[in-house]
Amino acid sequence: MRLSLYCAFAALMALPAAWADTPAKPSKIGLCAACHGADGRASTPEIPNLAGQNLPYLRGAIAQYKSGKRDFPAMRSALGMLNAAEIDAIARWYATRLPRPATP
Repeated sequence: MRLSLYCAFAALMALPAAWADTPAKPSKIGLCAACHGADGRASTPEIPNLAGQNLPYLRGAIAQYKSGKRDFPAMRSALGMLNAAEIDAIARWYATRLPRPATP
């Protein structure tokens, strides 16, 4: 019992440190949220969910859209309105969001 209480207390004390790693919501998230949702969970099945995606994957996909390797004009247009720091902040934001729960 005592060990269980100690573990629970230690877990609670670690929460503020975990929250500190969560980036602030980017000011220009609206460009992406229009399609992908502010929380990264798209409202239509044709649009990918970004919530919880691996950060290196998001960075790679963004680079492919910017280079034209992934040819989707709407993405290239949206990315063209953002600088590198804004794009990285948005990618980090979506990587820290909780993904949509799996449906059975």
